[in-house]
Amino acid sequence: MDNRADTDRTAAATHPVYMVIYPGFKSMEAVGPVNVLTYANRHLQVRGDPRRYGITLTAPHPGTIPSDTILSIEVSTALPEKGSLATVMLAGALDIEAALLHEAGLVDWCRRRAFEAERFAALCSASFFLAAAGVLNKRRVTTHWSVADLLQRRFPEIRVDADAIFVQDGNLWTSAGVTAAIDLTLAFVEQDFGRDLALNVARDLVIYLKRPGGQSQFSSILSSQMTGPPGMRDLQAWILANLHEPLRVLDMAKQAGMSARNFSRLFVTELGVSPANYLENARCERAITLLLDTDLPMKAIAFQSGFRSDEQMRKAFSRRFSLTPREYRERFTSARVGG
Repeated sequence: MDNRADTDRTAAATHPVYMVIYPGFKSMEAVGPVNVLTYANRHLQVRGDPRRYGITLTAPHPGTIPSDTILSIEVSTALPEKGSLATVMLAGALDIEAALLHEAGLVDWCRRRAFEAERFAALCSASFFLAAAGVLNKRRVTTHWSVADLLQRRFPEIRVDADAIFVQDGNLWTSAGVTAAIDLTLAFVEQDFGRDLALNVARDLVIYLKRPGGQSQFSSILSSQMTGPPGMRDLQAWILANLHEPLRVLDMAKQAGMSARNFSRLFVTELGVSPANYLENARCERAITLLLDTDLPMKAIAFQSGFRSDEQMRKAFSRRFSLTPREYRERFTSARVGG
């Protein structure tokens, strides 16, 4: 890949963005956000809007930068030492401890320039660079779940939220796993140009504009791919595919070929939650997607999520989030737009 493919010159762009990479960076954490910003530029052009994201790939030592995959990126721009910084996005690394050891200059650059940026985003394990630079002290952050404990142990003065998709604390942003970088970039697009543009980009990339920063890294869909024996995983997939139906625990037990009593006992043993709670949680997640990605009325959302009524959905949201569905939509939509 060639740095010359950047969409606009940063100096002339309305919204300059520096994507910082280094040897061993996670390729998707650079390519994913760049794709989001590039598609946003295309939609702005179609609209006749003169504003653009100016995307510049930069590295501590320009040249051919190998990633964590077979992909390498040719970078011709060194880390900016002078001038204003609008948005900086720093990719994480699979072996973040090795990266910290070899990129001491990047840690120093973060120490000097992080607070000068309007938005400085450490993607995934890149939070370690900001932590090592001392700029996250007393701040709330997130990172990939697999290194969250390590981050907290190494830097006890910061507050690690291991469950969030992304977190903002002042001008500093941190995000969870690889695809969370795309969630965060979509949030930036929404903040800069509005929800409609962010939704258009999400549709282009065939992804959901659905995850506010405080949402859990582990959804029912993801957990269903990770928990229990194959038969239980298949059952969870069946449940998620049939949420729009008025499912009961008895229906779930029948699908599993068990008595309701034995099924409930096995479900709790394997997943650590009752079938009824699992079902309600999955329905709430489906409702959240519809609340944030559509303008459907509450009754339609409740129906498509499998709730018997919008009142049942309201009670479930109140139990789980201390918010009504309407309040959830208003709060997280406005939070994404306003930052």
